[in-house]
Amino acid sequence: MPELPEVETIRRQLEPDLVGRKLEAVEVLDAYFSKPSTAAAFERAAAGREVLDVGRRGKYLMLELDDGNSVVIHLRMTGSLVLREPDGSANPGDPRVSPNSSPQAVDTSQAGPSADPAVDSGERHLRARFLLDDGGELRFSDPRRFGRGFVAGPDELDAYFGSRLGIEPLSPEFTVEAMAAMTAGRTGPLKSFLLNQKGVAGVGNIYADEALFRAGLHPLSPGGSMRDEHHRALRDGVVESLERGLDLGGASIDDYRDARGESGAMQNEFLVHRREGEGCPRCGETIVRIVVGGRSTYFCPGCQKRLRKRPRRRAR
Repeated sequence: MPELPEVETIRRQLEPDLVGRKLEAVEVLDAYFSKPSTAAAFERAAAGREVLDVGRRGKYLMLELDDGNSVVIHLRMTGSLVLREPDGSANPGDPRVSPNSSPQAVDTSQAGPSADPAVDSGERHLRARFLLDDGGELRFSDPRRFGRGFVAGPDELDAYFGSRLGIEPLSPEFTVEAMAAMTAGRTGPLKSFLLNQKGVAGVGNIYADEALFRAGLHPLSPGGSMRDEHHRALRDGVVESLERGLDLGGASIDDYRDARGESGAMQNEFLVHRREGEGCPRCGETIVRIVVGGRSTYFCPGCQKRLRKRPRRRAR
């Protein structure tokens, strides 16, 4: 699933091309994309509006419109947003979109994408498209159909994110004190804490593993077992791993491509993630894989310290 660095990379690429552009027409080609809203309602709410800003909250991408509403898109597991040029040609870096093909509606009566052999793989997975006033086009494709989009007003957006997302890890609010407050008294594993979007928004499986390695902390350590030095180490580990991911354009393990259709390079610099059986870059111990909260978790047993639950002080 694209995490904060991948979604932020897409945001930064889309911003200069979309801000100031009008969404001349919006087509939802798969009704699953806009559920529970209807495709027609989504199209009416977005079509004809000018894009004032391109934002991000956690793993969500937002197109702020001139009427105060925002188009919100969550890529989920395999979603992607790719821009086509104003002349109608496909981005040369996008292997999934044929430059000579025309959009076709997806048969939503089936559980999976259309099986029509005449439709190439790029068109078969096309779920929605936004036609721009300069002749360009923003396309949302998603092979597994988990991605979603909706249109919401400012108050609706605040309520929606307020109940789902916590602090932004690249914001000034993500301090050592904030890390200490969020983990105080927690008995669950640190890996599970990092994956909970209500705590730190935007961190997923990849960057949780990388952050814990940078912090030198075992993924099964209870959150409440940390001391001041651990809070600082983990806070810095999260920021450093996310910033490195941004520098490299995100990680392309399976389906992720940026808005130009190009792969990221973070996967070439993983410190522990998906490196089971290899030597630790810090101490040389063999990296191992375990499962935490249903997610594959990679760490070094030699230099990632497993903390123990701190005993309660007895009341006098």
